[in-house]
Amino acid sequence: MHTVGLIVAAGLSRRMGAFKPLMPVAGKPLLVHTVGSMLAGGAQSVVVVIGHRGQEVAAALQGFAPALLTLVENPHYATTDMLASVQIGLQAMPPCGAFWLLPGDMPAVSPATFQALSAALQGSPALLAFPTVDGYRKHPPLVRTACRQAIGQYGGSEGLRGLWQRFAGRIAEVPVQDPGCLMDADTPEDLAALTAYMHSQAALRNDPVAYQTGKVDEA
Repeated sequence: MHTVGLIVAAGLSRRMGAFKPLMPVAGKPLLVHTVGSMLAGGAQSVVVVIGHRGQEVAAALQGFAPALLTLVENPHYATTDMLASVQIGLQAMPPCGAFWLLPGDMPAVSPATFQALSAALQGSPALLAFPTVDGYRKHPPLVRTACRQAIGQYGGSEGLRGLWQRFAGRIAEVPVQDPGCLMDADTPEDLAALTAYMHSQAALRNDPVAYQTGKVDEA
């Protein structure tokens, strides 16, 4: 199944008090990690919806090959919600069988989670697949493009939560053990925890013994 990614990163980052997509995490802007994780998980390309400080965000993403990345602007980012950015992103999405949806401030989702969702949806009549942690649905859902028109036309007042209710009974749930599905960067405390986690994961990848055992020397 040909899959692509949709990342929304248009907002003002009001709760953080600083602009999240460009904040440094493990040596790179946060949004660079988010795009990279989705590509590592199997997305053939990624659409990123930008808005606030859009030119700076575009500059930060220049390291990705043009064939892998499409940027589209939400011109009303200051007064609209995530659903509006999703609807704008869908208009720029290339042909595909399904797409992952992820907020730009969730850079630590494991490639294994993306791959598990893809495997689950391919073997299911479901329209969406959500990862679950301890029974709770988390990002990123994998959404069949058969849902594209319904998403684009949805105008309910409950945003994405209300949208997913329209697909009740057609949603697969995929249990995962992925701390990255629980981590975003809404507050400085969130960012500190996210940064520590991503540094630990980098240490695991760079230390074959630690990677096999899952242990990192924290000294």
